[in-house]
Amino acid sequence: MLCTAATASLANQISEDQQFFIKKYQKQKNIIPPEEALINTDPEPDLTTDFVPLYDGTSLKGWTPKGGKCTFEPKGDTIVGTCIPGSPSTYLMTDKSYGDFIFTVEMKWEVDGNSGVMIRAASKPGEKFETVFGPQVEMEGFEGHDGKRKWSGGIYGQGYAAWIYPLWLDAHQDARAALKIGEWNRLTIHASGDTVKTWVNGVAAAHWVDSKFLSGQLGLQVHSGKKGTILFRNIKVKELSPAPH
Repeated sequence: MLCTAATASLANQISEDQQFFIKKYQKQKNIIPPEEALINTDPEPDLTTDFVPLYDGTSLKGWTPKGGKCTFEPKGDTIVGTCIPGSPSTYLMTDKSYGDFIFTVEMKWEVDGNSGVMIRAASKPGEKFETVFGPQVEMEGFEGHDGKRKWSGGIYGQGYAAWIYPLWLDAHQDARAALKIGEWNRLTIHASGDTVKTWVNGVAAAHWVDSKFLSGQLGLQVHSGKKGTILFRNIKVKELSPAPH
């Protein structure tokens, strides 16, 4: 069924419990204005066919930590990311680059803390640490901003912008409620050409269009802070087209 202009307008309204954030973030130069935000209405992609695991269950082969001193350890079927107080945000980056793909990972917080997944990302030398930059799909845990923001599945411009695709609209209410405290949470990302769509536990979240980053590395983030232990498992990708060399 086609959406009427009136229905679309309602979907793009700022939710009442998100008004604080429109005041806080609306002047960021790359953020998508509410009335221009595209809404993801697609079902989560099928995750059962032609996927390649990115974690071998015993080592971090194929991955390289970048950007700080937070740690990543292989433990059975899980990679454990731990925040080290005083360290910048740290990223466990794939050695391989990806162009168009479907990526999925399950995450669980043992100790609450901010996290996310870098897509089509790159890195460059910094004054003290290597700087990772590119689009990041937020997975922010439960306590940030008194637990009111709930933008897991939104898009952040790590290292080159700030918030790009926030989840503050009425259309994002289900996405903001999708994260499950104390349980495993599945993030799925579909990147095709200039379009990126995300799902949290099967609930549609972001629909972002931008041609700035069309290929690059994937990465698991442990954010800077005083605490945080995040578990990652079932990390796999399905390439739709290879990254250009």
